[in-house]
Amino acid sequence: MRSMVKVGWLALLLAVGCAGRQDLDTPDYEAIYDVPLEEMWPSVREYFKDANLPYREDRGSLVLETEWKQEFGGSKIAGYWHRYMVIGKRETPTKSKLWITRITKSVNKTLSQPGKEIDWSISRAVSRGDDPEVLSVEDTEDRLAFPVGENAFYMESGQGTRDLTMEWRVFRGIMPKLAKTEQPVKTEQPVAKAAVTFTECGQSILGLKKLAKAGGVMLLGELHGTQEVPRFIAQSVCQLVTSGMPVTVGLELPVENEDRISAFLQSQGGDVDWLKLMESPFWRSPYPDGRGSEAVANMLEQLRQLRARGLDVAVFVYDHPKLSGQQREDALTKTVLARVKAKPERFHLVMSGNIHPRTAKGLPWDKQYQPMGYLLKDQVEDVTALDMAYDSGTAWICAANKQTSKLDCGVKEAKGKDNGDRFFMHTWSSANKDGYHGVFYVGHVTASEPAVLKGLGNPPSSASGL
Repeated sequence: MRSMVKVGWLALLLAVGCAGRQDLDTPDYEAIYDVPLEEMWPSVREYFKDANLPYREDRGSLVLETEWKQEFGGSKIAGYWHRYMVIGKRETPTKSKLWITRITKSVNKTLSQPGKEIDWSISRAVSRGDDPEVLSVEDTEDRLAFPVGENAFYMESGQGTRDLTMEWRVFRGIMPKLAKTEQPVKTEQPVAKAAVTFTECGQSILGLKKLAKAGGVMLLGELHGTQEVPRFIAQSVCQLVTSGMPVTVGLELPVENEDRISAFLQSQGGDVDWLKLMESPFWRSPYPDGRGSEAVANMLEQLRQLRARGLDVAVFVYDHPKLSGQQREDALTKTVLARVKAKPERFHLVMSGNIHPRTAKGLPWDKQYQPMGYLLKDQVEDVTALDMAYDSGTAWICAANKQTSKLDCGVKEAKGKDNGDRFFMHTWSSANKDGYHGVFYVGHVTASEPAVLKGLGNPPSSASGL
């Protein structure tokens, strides 16, 4: 990897601004500190302390490990945790660098691999699949820390995911202070010390920073009913807004739910707030197609938390379920276009089923059909349509039952292609025949059941463990 080119420290100070701000445009090379390792390390300790990331340290070898921190901490149903291993390395006698490894695990059992859950019975024992042998919990401590989900790996293997984003975040947070110590910057007005504000947004989504632009519209065509797509949306929004980009999320939910969702996003997220959100007939549809899933409810909670932290997140809904065919497509387009035109300075991230985002005219059964993406591209300058790519797994899907001629909703097998476990966005040199400009990849997919089946927002149901 190539070293960082020296820059004027005054320019760096001006560019960094608030120390807690997360820069979306993270270089793909190492950050090199132009100071000896021993002089740099105390500032590393101070950064993690100020960022409220408690740690334990091996002082003899300049290594520290943070405690677990939850993404969107405090959520009733969020389930991803991260910790960091930070290693100080000597580049030269006068230069140094950090290696930061991210460890990820999930407490959401729907994402857990078979056999990894522990039954805390009186005997504190766990069976191993069909094996009649009973293992004590003390003999399987590693099961408790087994990470699953995005960027998962076996913790006991001692291997992890190097996090360049975190390395550069720390660099931008502490290097100005080190630079001021060496080369004081004279200024007429004192510069107020900015507190480090740390928001956990998960591992950086590859390709996101190249495609997300102020004023742009990104249409994501998804497979409804997975855990991963709503998580992908929340993680994308988190990474964008913490970098200073205002984001508006468009959801393919009935427009009649606009007031309820707006009220929830501005609420404290208490039990009464959840009950008001879930009272809508949408969540209680006899044919829940995945848009009212537990994962979508979780995503709304995550977006609510980002707003509560003062980050610039907005949400709107745009579906018109009483219409069908081209009339519905026209109505979807009109609603989305109105939101985009009203706030042209924002980045709009719009998710829907994978027909609406297409920017090419026609469908196999209707050559004259004009999808929402096709109608939008002529009225908005920057429209990008991405189709969903995923590894095989399961999804909550509603499909026509040939025998009964009714919709059959439930957990179904979803076949995809394995492209690793890292979230990414990728565009091609030109749009394909369906009008998609590329794909967004969410890894292995896992079905997410309707939120009402989990009793979300219903205190009696939560208390009974339903």
